[in-house]
Amino acid sequence: MKAKKIFIATSIIILAAIAVIYFFLWKPVLWFMILFGPIILLGLYDMIQKEHAIKRNFPVVGHLRYILESFRPEIMQYFVETDTEGRPINRIMRSLVYERAKKVNDTTPFGTEMDVYAEGYEWMPHSIYAKNFGTIDQNPRIIVGGPDCKKPYNASILNISAMSFGALSKNAVMAMNKGAKIGGFAQNTGEGGLSPYHLKHGGDIIWQIGTGYFGCRTKDGKFSPELFKEKATLDQVKMIEIKISQGAKPGHGGVLPASKNTDEIAKIRLVEPHKDVLSPPMHSTFSNAKELTLFIKQLRDLSEGKPVGFKLCIGQPDEFTDICEAMRETGIKPDFITVDGGEGGTGAAPVEFSNSLGMPLREGLSFVYDTLIKYDLKKDIKLIASGKVISAFDMVRTMALGADMCNSARAMMMATGCIQALECNKNTCPTGVATQNKSLMKGLVVEDKAVRVANFHEVTIKSFVELLGAAGISEHEELNRSHIYRRINGGKVKRYDQIYPYHLAQ
Repeated sequence: MKAKKIFIATSIIILAAIAVIYFFLWKPVLWFMILFGPIILLGLYDMIQKEHAIKRNFPVVGHLRYILESFRPEIMQYFVETDTEGRPINRIMRSLVYERAKKVNDTTPFGTEMDVYAEGYEWMPHSIYAKNFGTIDQNPRIIVGGPDCKKPYNASILNISAMSFGALSKNAVMAMNKGAKIGGFAQNTGEGGLSPYHLKHGGDIIWQIGTGYFGCRTKDGKFSPELFKEKATLDQVKMIEIKISQGAKPGHGGVLPASKNTDEIAKIRLVEPHKDVLSPPMHSTFSNAKELTLFIKQLRDLSEGKPVGFKLCIGQPDEFTDICEAMRETGIKPDFITVDGGEGGTGAAPVEFSNSLGMPLREGLSFVYDTLIKYDLKKDIKLIASGKVISAFDMVRTMALGADMCNSARAMMMATGCIQALECNKNTCPTGVATQNKSLMKGLVVEDKAVRVANFHEVTIKSFVELLGAAGISEHEELNRSHIYRRINGGKVKRYDQIYPYHLAQ
């Protein structure tokens, strides 16, 4: 509204100036203004409006993107990216996020856009005894904290997955955190350290500690207990996550290109600026499963009893089994485990790593759940799933496999304005989401995008609750693998409990 008022006032001033020039100078100026005046006015309005980052960063020409988007059903279908199951990501998933973030109609005409008879199609059976949505908890939450945790965290079942300041702009970080504050959910810092932008708006924080120990490291890159305690005891920090590996590049370590490693980011990470920052592929504080459990205890003690867990993409199954053995031997258990799928995304990873390394989420999640059950550990440990979790059905599916909560990165990026321009690793993101270029990040207005992040979370949780009700389920804890069906081929369908049998690890 304020932008429109400024635009109207500016237009009046410009039109008055045109009249003065015409009457007191010469007529050619009038023809110039007739031809180009509307474009100039449009450009001025684009620069002061706050809703569209593309228009703010690229006045006038940015409208081309929205013109093409308006023809999407007829034209853009020829430029649609599909996932491994043939689902049109751009047309369905991006539209889903954008519409929910803007709180506009997210229903679709003429039924499903997926081929329900294609291999890989999945669905959830409904019940003729569906539950009234109003009788189901509208804001389902999970208490994270085992027997040794002194400060359990009451977490939303959907939170912002790990994305570092550095990979994201400060505006994107602040928009997500403010959105988390509005919606009552948490933001994971990613391994890039705890920045002032994570703290500015008061949203709950999950502080991730990666192999580089950014923000809590010594000059030679080792873990600093003193620096860790200083930040971990902040009230806003609710949980601590040790990053062992991530799905997009397991066993590789994080990458921050030199173009994004500004003086400010280097100060936060405690590294040298303007150079590529390559995280080690493994931690220096532990080299085996028992040492990992001791590190968990150390972080829990230093944080004064906050929930501590670890994140990993499953690689060699026996290594996770070793961790479970160490938990039983030492009696030290994490409060949560985040399972990342090999399909997870990032702005910087070798193609071979992102495409061909690491266990996909469904296999990894079901394996971890079954192994924890086998060792009688699950009752004290919450499971968090991440890996292309976008829709409420994605949440239902992962929870059916054993997850207690879900993390989402790409959906939260889209809600913040990401258009998947695939410029994340070049510092040229046109929407200001994944760049440190100040002229680009200014297009992302924190106050506007924060509301969109909160909206997406709210509407997705609402849809999740409605799915439960339609299936005749009162609480999400009732979900199990029998609730998801998958078409194996044209005439063969199996339930998840047949594809991923329980106690597979035994």
